[in-house]
Amino acid sequence: MPSTATAQEHIQDLGAYVTASPSSFHAVHEAARRLNTAGFTRLDEAQAWPVPLKGGGAFYVVRDGALIAWVVPGGAGSATPFNILGTHTDSPSFKLKPKPTTGKFGWLQAGVEVYGGPLLNSWLDRELRLAGRLVMLDGTEHLTATGPLLRFPQLAIHLDRAVNDGLALGKQQHMNPVFGLGDPGSEDLLALLAADADVDPARIGGYDIVVADTQEPAVFGAKGEFFASGRLDNLSSTHAGLAALIVHASAGVQAGGPIAVLAAFDHEEIGSASRSGACGPILEDILTRISDGLGASVSERRQAFAASFCVSADAGHAVHPNYPERHDPANRPVLNGGPLLKINANQRYATDATGAAFWARLCGEAGVPYQEFVSNNDIPCGSTIGPLTATRLGIRTVDVGIPLLSMHSARELCGTEDPHSLAAVSELFFRTAA
Repeated sequence: MPSTATAQEHIQDLGAYVTASPSSFHAVHEAARRLNTAGFTRLDEAQAWPVPLKGGGAFYVVRDGALIAWVVPGGAGSATPFNILGTHTDSPSFKLKPKPTTGKFGWLQAGVEVYGGPLLNSWLDRELRLAGRLVMLDGTEHLTATGPLLRFPQLAIHLDRAVNDGLALGKQQHMNPVFGLGDPGSEDLLALLAADADVDPARIGGYDIVVADTQEPAVFGAKGEFFASGRLDNLSSTHAGLAALIVHASAGVQAGGPIAVLAAFDHEEIGSASRSGACGPILEDILTRISDGLGASVSERRQAFAASFCVSADAGHAVHPNYPERHDPANRPVLNGGPLLKINANQRYATDATGAAFWARLCGEAGVPYQEFVSNNDIPCGSTIGPLTATRLGIRTVDVGIPLLSMHSARELCGTEDPHSLAAVSELFFRTAA
């Protein structure tokens, strides 16, 4: 494999990345820290970019909870294509509402809104934290993250004898976590968040705060073959792409290759329709400015896009041993069987025959196995950023990702080999013309 890291080292580093990333804003902050250490230069979208891109280099841009990083090979020209690895930084969870400090009957509770499609029951009876960004009245932003603070307490079986025959949770009635005892007027959640960020709570003008699990990631299983963690969907792909891009940049980029791009979007779990989501303009904005820096005309930019390729990396489903009937009978991916090639006849995934052939070639050259995934016809699949990128930019796209169990749980499960395999193929992709 191209990377010098072992699968064990990679999985431990993935755990460290997830732990440092309880929100999309933290995920981007940690990615930026790693890119800075690796010698990448941060650029400001609101400023001119006085960088001679034709000389090559490694750069990145942060927009809210999204990050675009790229490596330009020496001698890149106006029609040099882009090899883009697309991921996302957000995960299903709960988001803090306005007037967040609530409660009754002597309990302090947090007012939260469901974000995306979490498995509600998986969040019960766990120690949880709050994390995200505070935006002050003067426009400055501050990251904040509490320690263990919240819990969604489940009703005891003595008070619901039929609970094991079917648990029904109302999102408004039952998903209100407790965080203390007392009257709502006696405590202020925003003050707790402000204290962590060392800012004045009276100066907070807005916030984007989510709930995150506090349990540490863990390797387990008879032979240490499993890895459990929150937010594997989709920080497993973001981390793989980040690790691959850093290896690619540090190895010395050969002239004549594609421009390698990591596009880590926000808001995929709620449809991607935002300024930092895949439906928004962020990727096109950055690719256009890179092309401008290379002196491209509109025609040459279109030429570059036509020769470009996008790998949309997002987690997929492994076969569940207790529910085999929910899967396609012929295509049943397993953990540690290699990354998935995700296929859907209705283009919920963007894979076509050309993309499948390119992915097969990359995996073969990287020495990595891969598995095909297709849904049971009676159970429609979800979608990814792949079709969105293909539709917006006309760039050929293939959908891939590591297999998971317990997707959208507070704590998901993958194999210890698959994230490393995805990183290895991604690093080869960054330097291989389609």
